[in-house]
Amino acid sequence: MAERVLVIGSGGREHALAWKLAQSPHVKHVFVAPGNAGTADNGKISNSAVLVSNHTIVTQFCKDHNIGLVLVGPEALLAAGIVDDLRAAGVRCFGPSARAAQLASNSSSSKAFLDRHGIATARWKAFSNPQEACRFIISTDFPARVVRARGPAARKEVTIAASKEEACRAVQEIMQDRMFGEMVVIEELLQGEELSCSCFTDGVTVASMPPAQPHKRLLDGDQGPSTAGMGAYCPVPQGPLCCVLQTGLMLTKEGVKILNFKCQFGDPQCQVILPLLKNDFYEVIQATIDGKLCSSMPAWSENRTAVCVVMASPGYPGDCDKGMEVTGLLQAKELGLQVFHGGTALKDGRVVTSGGRVLSVTAVKQDLMEALGEANRGVATIHFQGATFRRDIGHRGLRLLQQPLYVSTGPAQMFLPAPHIWAISDGRSEGGGFAAFFDLKASGYDDPILVSQTKSLGPKLQVAQVCKRHDTIGQDLVALCVNDLLAQGAEPLFFLSQLACGKLDAEVMETIKEGIAEACRSAGCAFLGGEVTEVAAPCPSGHCDLAGFVVGAVERGQRLLGLQRADEGDVLLGLGSPGIPGRGFGVVRKILLASSLHCSSPAPGSCGDTTLGDVLLTPGKMFSPALLPVLRSGHVKGFAPTAEGLLGGISRVLPEHVSAVLDALSWKIPEIFCWLYKEGNLSAEEMAQTFPCGIGAVLVVQKDLAQHVLQDIQRQQEAWLIGKVVAPCYTGSHIEVENLAEALQLSSPQQLLNDTTAESQPQPRKRKVKVAVLVSGTGTTLPALISSAREPGSCAQLVLVISNKSGVEELRSAARAGIPTRVIDHKLYGSRSEFDSTIDRVLEEFSVELICLSGFMRVLSSPFLRKWKGKILNASPSLFPRIKDGNAHQEPLESGFKVSGCTVHFVLEEPGARAVIHREPVPPRPGDTEAALAERLREAELRAFPLGLQLVASGAVRLGARGATCWRRESQRLSPQEEQGHGSSSAAAPEPLEHGGLWAGP
Repeated sequence: MAERVLVIGSGGREHALAWKLAQSPHVKHVFVAPGNAGTADNGKISNSAVLVSNHTIVTQFCKDHNIGLVLVGPEALLAAGIVDDLRAAGVRCFGPSARAAQLASNSSSSKAFLDRHGIATARWKAFSNPQEACRFIISTDFPARVVRARGPAARKEVTIAASKEEACRAVQEIMQDRMFGEMVVIEELLQGEELSCSCFTDGVTVASMPPAQPHKRLLDGDQGPSTAGMGAYCPVPQGPLCCVLQTGLMLTKEGVKILNFKCQFGDPQCQVILPLLKNDFYEVIQATIDGKLCSSMPAWSENRTAVCVVMASPGYPGDCDKGMEVTGLLQAKELGLQVFHGGTALKDGRVVTSGGRVLSVTAVKQDLMEALGEANRGVATIHFQGATFRRDIGHRGLRLLQQPLYVSTGPAQMFLPAPHIWAISDGRSEGGGFAAFFDLKASGYDDPILVSQTKSLGPKLQVAQVCKRHDTIGQDLVALCVNDLLAQGAEPLFFLSQLACGKLDAEVMETIKEGIAEACRSAGCAFLGGEVTEVAAPCPSGHCDLAGFVVGAVERGQRLLGLQRADEGDVLLGLGSPGIPGRGFGVVRKILLASSLHCSSPAPGSCGDTTLGDVLLTPGKMFSPALLPVLRSGHVKGFAPTAEGLLGGISRVLPEHVSAVLDALSWKIPEIFCWLYKEGNLSAEEMAQTFPCGIGAVLVVQKDLAQHVLQDIQRQQEAWLIGKVVAPCYTGSHIEVENLAEALQLSSPQQLLNDTTAESQPQPRKRKVKVAVLVSGTGTTLPALISSAREPGSCAQLVLVISNKSGVEELRSAARAGIPTRVIDHKLYGSRSEFDSTIDRVLEEFSVELICLSGFMRVLSSPFLRKWKGKILNASPSLFPRIKDGNAHQEPLESGFKVSGCTVHFVLEEPGARAVIHREPVPPRPGDTEAALAERLREAELRAFPLGLQLVASGAVRLGARGATCWRRESQRLSPQEEQGHGSSSAAAPEPLEHGGLWAGP
């Protein structure tokens, strides 16, 4: 007799469980609580609104609906004992008891279990005190950068920190949030291949499942924040492994080590394991519950591979937008794909997003490459605003399946991956040569059009030879070719190279080949091989030339990017790239020959840690095929790389009937271009013609879609709105780049306030200066600063708020305004300099140029003040520099002075009158009380601080050797009457207050 089954949970894992159970003839109906849009009225599957957190209510639901079996997905419910309670009430349930679930939910318990049984794992230690945990993190001789919460994690399971400072911040966040428990486990960060091995077990028999490999990072190439999983594939080519429960393994150089345990199916591993199960899933579960697993061992599909790609909401793994409509689900189903819902809901009959990981698109095919292609095709058919997903799921497995083979043809060594690729020698020995075959069908295309591109490096290779550095030129070559393919809307498939040199150097060839191979892996294309030719004189020994050839594909009928579709009113988006393309190195070589610097000289502004050659050879940005969904969305009219220079790149997408205007102050120009401009005595026009000036590619987008497209791109890489398409210009250049000379004059983004005696008036700045505000929860000026920065014509942009205390109102104000926030708790650091260095690193991360102190109650160290000299602003509620420990509101009343006020000043190591930026007098009124005067001083400060910030950000006031110099207007002075009332010893620019022995504001 068929039974009713209840699956508890709402994610893609629970959808997969219900989907597999519904295939059993023993199952009459599957309820999913609370479920999602994919489990709502889907054949034998429907949702239930039963309150799963109340075990008594769930028990009654099971009795009322005659539920014969319950499967529990979420770890938190397992740890809370839902299985124990259901079983005690006579409900048949598949899952671990609360005690057994501790192996997964209690990280310190699971680590102790591993140690007791001598099972290899990462070094670790548990802490209940955040200060002790941070001391352990900082003092260990191994990378203690994995932070796990003890107890079920409501929002995240583990933090993998990029630095020890970040690990300390994670400790503080966990310990302050009781949802994560009161203990943390600090672990060693293991390096290697991560696998997930699962099994069925009835306590006696263990039946292993095919191992899977999850992809935890948000973006391609294992970049971005760690998530619960952006996709997986199964089985893995690393080899079959038996395991108990679900075990996370790391294949390190020292051998296999255990990462963690789960007592249930993982997500998204479940979505690639269950599709490969040949047995009746319901029968396997029943046998496991009855202790008869040995009589119903699961069987798995042979010669089949499953790939799952997760599509996530914008903002994931942080706060996510919700309510965005999801389209294309029917088309994906027609392709034969299984789409498991996670964060979805139904609204007015439409599927909309309701969480972080929205969908899991799963394909099952004969091999990994084919399954990956099908899954990616499915992702391309599904759309919702800001969808985030990875295109490199399974690429690790492909690299292992495609082990390199070396085929010798005379002096050349070919690098050939397989399968789906075959290579043969053509028998010619003098010039080398080989033929390679690529299986296009295995790439997942139905009716493809092939697109090809060839490029050479040119003079950049000669500079690399002078510098004796060849590790980046292979990346440059691949980037040149792949970026041009993307301009046609094509996905790169395979790449070949050709190297001609005067004398073979095996080490150089190997370095170049490794660079090409790594770049091809990043681009998601195969490196079929490369021909190496030794040419006769007059080619100098050691000199060589390198060329590349790439082939890509696009489905017939896929909307191609137009080259002449730009219209007046469209906008131009620029993608950032620090590299100098090969075409510009003819000019670079001439500048080097005339310069006093050499390739081995310290790079300008690098403090000696980087050479000029290193910076010149920085590879150009290779734009990932992950951009293809954006380029193919129909929102992009044109896309062109700028390897031929900024003007040449834009001209490729600009019809003759329109012109373009760019503002060079709207994007970040790398310092190397500023150096070339000054050292080569070039004009701004020559720079735009020869170099990309920090822009690696340009997109043409309709104006009303620009912000949407820009946000999609910025999730993957640096990008800006850099210009617009305008009416044709019949005089002068077809493309105008405004403010380029001014932008190139800035030797670095940080050089806004020049501490020099030069008195020449600076050029006005149109670009907004990036500002950070440091708070402690005692200031009141942040809202005024935010409001001022939002005003039309503001020269300042608030990009960050840092607090040394969590939970303060300023952090909430910043969050409401959409400004990023950071909490850097001073109690976690052993010294003031260590605390300041952490602040400094975060400021650099956000490219901050000015700092405002708003009630920041920490004393800043001398090294920090020296580094940020002339770039830290504060407001003091007093005009009286000698009032230090007294009350600035009370003393003017008691002393008989006729004026009070506030002072906006630079924060300096040595206090002095020269630091004053702006003063706002507030004369006491007859009958003033201390409270009344304090209120008017507060109002004056709310006016003065934003004004002082705008004066500095605009360049109107800066700190010079003689003090704060006003370039456009006089700083506010007291009237003669006010000066007289203030006393003869008072200067127009009084000395600022001291704080804590250092000049750091009140």
